[in-house]
Amino acid sequence: MGEEREVVILGSGCAGLTAAIYAARANLRPLVLAGKMPGGLLTTTTVVENYPGFPEGMDGFSLMSGMQKQAERFGAEVRFGEVESVDLSRRPFALATDDGEVVARALIVATGAGHRHLGLESEGLLENKGVTYCATCDGALPMFRNQPLVVVGGGDSAMEEAMYLTRFGSRVFVVHRRDQLRASKIMADRAKANQKIEFVWNAVVSEVLGVDAGRVTGVRLRDVATGAGRELACAGVFVAIGHVPSTAFLKGQLELDAEGFIVLKGGTRTSIAGVFAAGDVADRTYRQAITAAGTGCAAAIEAERYLAAQA
Repeated sequence: MGEEREVVILGSGCAGLTAAIYAARANLRPLVLAGKMPGGLLTTTTVVENYPGFPEGMDGFSLMSGMQKQAERFGAEVRFGEVESVDLSRRPFALATDDGEVVARALIVATGAGHRHLGLESEGLLENKGVTYCATCDGALPMFRNQPLVVVGGGDSAMEEAMYLTRFGSRVFVVHRRDQLRASKIMADRAKANQKIEFVWNAVVSEVLGVDAGRVTGVRLRDVATGAGRELACAGVFVAIGHVPSTAFLKGQLELDAEGFIVLKGGTRTSIAGVFAAGDVADRTYRQAITAAGTGCAAAIEAERYLAAQA
């Protein structure tokens, strides 16, 4: 049997590190396996302006570094390892990591969800330079104020992003590959009624412009019906085409929905007793730092109670 732990936390974003703070303060000596992206998606956000307690905003990397130090102060161990596979059929749970096997009496899954990308080279080169995946995180930044902005997508999330951005941008163009929205009728009607939003139908972004300038200057669009191309000037591209939960390693082990999000059975409990889920890995709705932190707190409290009941 490998290294034994009372609690293992998978993921080191807001959810995972908040869970670590609470579990450590409960003297559970949690082990946090940081995963592919230590600190989670928030480390890719230049300025976090909506996390309570920071009136001037906070650099995402600094915020997550502070959470890690806080967790470590109370006895949590953060290890920069990845889980290759899990066996949730045995007790304690067995985790195969790139540094050997770890077994845990309780497991908190906080592996998050990655933004679905367009898959363009120019998109990657201009990320954080006008390309972003969260309007509520970045929309209020000075670089986007009073500028034309582009939202890519046609679902509820894209409509929410577009409407939010009308507070800051001079005009918001919604680029959608179909001729009608996938969003719910109420969300679609709200967006269509907003005079600052203009829809660009049957179009996809084939290139984000501005690589040489070091900032987004526009997009090149391709009409999906005719193949015709055109350029649209903008200062920001907000990609809202969905999220991909980081749960591939859990398939066949834990109940997931059709899109791969962990199905919760009340609170942060999952389909297996002793396994809890927190943050974006189980959140299809909010996906905010503060909600992730809240569920991380809840998962740690529920894990502590579960372990106490097993004693």
